Amino acid sequence: MPAQQPTTELDARYSSALNPRPGASDVTATAWAEAQGRLEAAEIFWVSTVRPDGRLHVTPCIAAWHDGVLYFSTGRTEQKAKNLAHDAHCALTTGANSLTDGLDLVVEGRAEPVADRARLEEVITAYETKYGPHITSPEGTFHGIGDAFRRGDAVVFAVIPDTAYGFGRDNGVYSHTRWTF
Repeated sequence: MPAQQPTTELDARYSSALNPRPGASDVTATAWAEAQGRLEAAEIFWVSTVRPDGRLHVTPCIAAWHDGVLYFSTGRTEQKAKNLAHDAHCALTTGANSLTDGLDLVVEGRAEPVADRARLEEVITAYETKYGPHITSPEGTFHGIGDAFRRGDAVVFAVIPDTAYGFGRDNGVYSHTRWTF
């Protein structure tokens, strides 16, 4: 079930509105449409899960935003899969690596394995469209991932956002947006 349109809120506590600098008085919340565009375009995400003993586990992954859901995958025996079997709550993070420009995004939700074959095919198409030759070319880093999904060698997780955050930076003017679904 895709995420609904969220409510959008600028959190002035963490935005330039409380620490005025040139341009800060015009700071506004980031539109959800812009955040979605960034989620669609981002190539690398960081997925954060919780180990059964409470320790955090963070690792990079590729992911695809499709129909309001963020999809990522992992091998069935990898630490992420073990953690999610114990506690499905997770966060996926992506963004820029700059102090003055960019938009960092955090999507929080529950990772649920994709069991529906038709949905799985849609996700494979979304991955292939997004990552192109990295997946479709025999020389690609992730070549064969679609077949691994189909065989069940890798599990595909769907994360429907509960909450998302956007941390914007525009030439030193900061914004902190919260989207609640």
